[in-house]
Amino acid sequence: MNTKTDVDKLLMNSFKKLVMTIPVEKITIKEITDEAGVIRPTFYNHFQDKYEVIERIISEEILLPVKPLLDNEMVQEAILLVFTNILKEKDFYCRLSGMEGQNSFASIVKSSVRQWIYTFISEKVGTKKFKSAWLTPGRVADYYAQSMSFVVLEWIASGMPISPGEVAEIYHYILTRSMDDILQELEEA
Repeated sequence: MNTKTDVDKLLMNSFKKLVMTIPVEKITIKEITDEAGVIRPTFYNHFQDKYEVIERIISEEILLPVKPLLDNEMVQEAILLVFTNILKEKDFYCRLSGMEGQNSFASIVKSSVRQWIYTFISEKVGTKKFKSAWLTPGRVADYYAQSMSFVVLEWIASGMPISPGEVAEIYHYILTRSMDDILQELEEA
């Protein structure tokens, strides 16, 4: 274990293991470091608190793997990968979904997704301007983070009753149509 990344992974895995038996709110930093076999100050060299551990897990295990797909404009495949990776850790994410209050799972997911989408949009847009000064990369990121978070959180909270492929297809359907399109399609059905 010599690199920062190795220790980060060790602490994240320790946290994930503890979540399976202890409610997140009751997990202590000492329990995380004891499980990881490191001393307590090591934790604070890598993370601010246990909620940052959750943010990093979401970032590295859910969001980062989809970047190459998005870079190649494979949006539907990226969405499918998000849901597939969440399903791989179903028990972990279902346990996190019960977190409420100031550091709720929903707020951590929204913040993580928003930051990731903001970075992606900023890289794509560069110095180009949107049609309206009010429409900024931040507002676009907020909009898409809200919708993506909603679908992810609802799917997890409902116990993931449909496959990643089905939920990805539903999200892609909503994402690529206007409300007018959807209403028209419902009228025609």
